[in-house]
Parts: sequence; C-alpha cells; structure tokens
Amino acid sequence: MQIRALENEIGGALFVRTSRRVELTEAGALLVVEAQRAVAQAERAKAIVQQSLRGDIGKVRIGYAGNAILTGKMTDHLRAFRKAHPAAEIELREMPPSRQAEAVLTGEVDVGYCAAFALKVDPRLSVRPIGAWPLVVAMAEEHTLAAHRRVTPKMLAGEPLIMFPSEEAGGDALKRVILVMGREPRRVHRADTTLSMLSLAGAGLGVALAPKPLIQVKVPRIVYRPFVAPESVFAELLLIGRADETAGAVRAFVKLASGSSDRATSRS
Repeated sequence: MQIRALENEIGGALFVRTSRRVELTEAGALLVVEAQRAVAQAERAKAIVQQSLRGDIGKVRIGYAGNAILTGKMTDHLRAFRKAHPAAEIELREMPPSRQAEAVLTGEVDVGYCAAFALKVDPRLSVRPIGAWPLVVAMAEEHTLAAHRRVTPKMLAGEPLIMFPSEEAGGDALKRVILVMGREPRRVHRADTTLSMLSLAGAGLGVALAPKPLIQVKVPRIVYRPFVAPESVFAELLLIGRADETAGAVRAFVKLASGSSDRATSRS
C-alpha cells in the first residue's frame, strides 16, 4: 500500500506488475539510485557533524603572547591537539595580553593564552589557570643590580620598570607591582611584546619583571636575576575562551589544554 501511495504521489508507476513477476520501471530504477545517493549523503552528513562535535575537524584561532611559547605550555598543547585531532586547523595570532580578552569576545580569536594581570573581569569569559612561575628581573648586564645574586622589591625602589600595556586592563599590572614593591615605580615604559620588553631592558631603559622560563631567551647584553619578595609572587598564565562556546574543535582544544572540562571558572 505504501508503494501505491508513493506512485500516486509522484504520478507514475514504479513497478511493472504481472502474475509472474514484479520489475522496476525506468522511473523506479532512477528512484532507487537517487534514494541510495540520499542515504549515503545523509550518512556522510551525520559523520561530518559528529566529527565537528568531537573537534576532529574545524579551526581553532589562538591569541598568544611570547610567554605562552617560552613557558612551553602552548607548544605542548599544540602538539597534543595535533596528535588527537590531526585534521583540525590551527591559526596563531600574536597579540599583547591586554588585547586578548576583547579579541576572544569579538570573535577575532577563539582562545587566548593570557597573563593573569592583564585579564579584565567579564562573565562572558571562561578562565582556566594553566601555569604559574616565579618572577625574575631582566636588566642590562651593566645595570648596578646585575652585581647581586637576587633582587628584592626594596632594591627596585626608584628603578624605571618596563611592562606590558595595562591601561585596557584597568591598570591591574601596575597596581600589582605597586603592591609588591610597596611604592609606585619612578617611571614605567610600555612594550607590546616580550621581545620588545627585553629590548628596552637591554638598552638600559629600565628593568622588567618576567616569568622564570624567560631566562631561556638569550638576548645580547641581558641578564636575569631571581626576584625574591617577602610574599611569594608568581606570573600566572591563563587560558581564556568564551563561556558559551559551541564549536567542537575549540571545545576539544580547551578541554585538552586545561586537562579537564570542569576546571573552567567564569569571572564575574
């Protein structure tokens, strides 16, 4: 009865019926071919959607500053993600820490490796701590503090400091330095990238506080000394993303990089 109803709907016979056999008409044969194609296409569509949901295909756009590479965190995450999702596409965009939250929220990038000091509170962001390191002081080799084995906050009093731009983050970086030093620095120079910070320090314009892994960067005329404060001070690296993220590849990367999908927090 269903076949009869279908024939009535399309306006023609699909089978030649005799007392001895039933055969497909030309129209019936065409219908079988097209039906098989439709089933195959539906299965293909289902497989593609499932791949997307698993993060096996798609694109992840990552914003980062130099510290994400120098600490080894981002490189480790990229290697692991490539192994688990070889068909997914990765796009890297270097940008100052203070720009990353806005870039994530506007869709310019999907995730960001952001220094904690540069993060502006926003409930639309998911935030995952992925690493913390002691601070070192980077300075020119002829700087007077280079003669010391370690540097304390008191020794930095009056020294010009080199920092990432923090105005967009409400000046949080500067407030944190003032809290550690106990006073406001005499002068602050701004640099957009890690290498530009080191360049300014090497030129003798001031000193820069940086995470310890930065000592791996061998820049001419730059030396590093441990920063020792009464209270432990760390450079914290965060992985930030959109709290309502739906893209499979992005979700897979964030889950892999953070170690667990349950570690995310929304800053409000």
